Amino acid sequence: MVLQRGTERFGAGDVGRCEVVLPEGAGGGSLMYSRRLKRGYFILEGLNSFATIYYFYYLYFFMQKRYGFDNKSNLELAALSGGLYALCAWPAGRLAQTFGYFNALKLGFAIMMISLAVGLHAHSASAHVAVMCFTVFGMSFIWPTLEAIISEGETRAGLQEMVGVYNVVWAGTAALANFTGGAMLEKLGSNSLFYVPIAIQFTQFCLTIWLSNRAGVSESARGAERRTPFRRDCAPVSQHAEMEFGAPSSPLAPPPLARAFQRMAWVANPSAYIALNTMVAAMPGVAKTLGLSTTLAGFCCSVWCFARLGAFFGLWHWDGWHYRFRWLLIAYVSMAGAFASILLVHNLAVVVVAQLVFGSAAGLIYYSSLFYSMDESETKGEHGGIHEAVIGLGNCAGPAVGAAALQFSPDVASSGALAVTGLLLLGLGALGVIWRKATSGVAGNVSNWGQRAPPDVRDQRLCVPTPDKPATPQHYR
Repeated sequence: MVLQRGTERFGAGDVGRCEVVLPEGAGGGSLMYSRRLKRGYFILEGLNSFATIYYFYYLYFFMQKRYGFDNKSNLELAALSGGLYALCAWPAGRLAQTFGYFNALKLGFAIMMISLAVGLHAHSASAHVAVMCFTVFGMSFIWPTLEAIISEGETRAGLQEMVGVYNVVWAGTAALANFTGGAMLEKLGSNSLFYVPIAIQFTQFCLTIWLSNRAGVSESARGAERRTPFRRDCAPVSQHAEMEFGAPSSPLAPPPLARAFQRMAWVANPSAYIALNTMVAAMPGVAKTLGLSTTLAGFCCSVWCFARLGAFFGLWHWDGWHYRFRWLLIAYVSMAGAFASILLVHNLAVVVVAQLVFGSAAGLIYYSSLFYSMDESETKGEHGGIHEAVIGLGNCAGPAVGAAALQFSPDVASSGALAVTGLLLLGLGALGVIWRKATSGVAGNVSNWGQRAPPDVRDQRLCVPTPDKPATPQHYR
């Protein structure tokens, strides 16, 4: 850990001092938050995405084939997994922040391995439900930790880069798992649903041990993760630090507006997962209606994953969507319409085209949620947990509403999809309310916030106060 001094300008002619604790890796050596070790974290992420997508997405096909689960039963299963994840992810993220990222990763991988090993010998539906619950519990330690560890020690420019790589990696391996999962399940047998993830998680466990040794960090409560957070508002303290992590940057939006976008993303992202998890749980039923085998279902019903991957790649290299409400709004409306089309229109061509729209929209919504959660955050483990917890809420709420609709209207096959579409419209209303509250009384053209421009022009356009232009009431009208 390297402690140096920097300067911070608070106003015209007023210069103060601030202490900066450089992120590990900025002082030289192979330390925890260096870009070199982050390559290893991205490998962990890609492997974890493949293993979890294969198990959780094709568990519904497994339960349908072996135990006769229909749409309602699969939706109930999805609601249970989502609810449990929502309960566990936030505390797990806080635990990782306190007791160490590597400790959290090893614990999560171990729990998932043991749970799935038990699943190999389970012979009843209730036993497999229990296995799924313990697997979800283990997973809750992994995703918040991975999101935090790749975000630590980054300036905004570095964060945009790291979040971009992170999203492309997990979305790419998720698309591969979804595309090939049906063929693997049919060719390798139903037990592959368990032993393939187990093999991957064992590899991850070993890689985590190797990375922790390379990082040379203490795994005690006084580990490096608990150091003073990196101050992005201070001047760069060394040439190496600036080259490694990028120079500090001004806020892209005033704090009240930034918080509003964070809240809107925390509404939009669970709404996207309301649609996504409902769609995934209902996919065996969609495949049956369209006359698709499990293999063909994997090929035809994974199109949205590749569309999401393409969206992630584009958003990684273009940041004009930052703090732009219209992009979030268009994505949300498109996502809701595509979801309804996939489940209500029983035509393969429509399903494929709607998946392209759905995946692109869901990509922007997810990217927004993760970026706004991590931007300016100093407790990334906890904020990663919040980000994952709201995903769990969406994963629970959508299938729960769909299952309830099918319970009370069993004669209407589309009642579940219609009910979830209505829930998505409620989320759209919530976005509007948050936006109106955030912009009420703010002067200027709000549609220009977040637009790319030279720093001096951007500061005026974004209403960010500078030493020469201190804050005035109209900045926040």
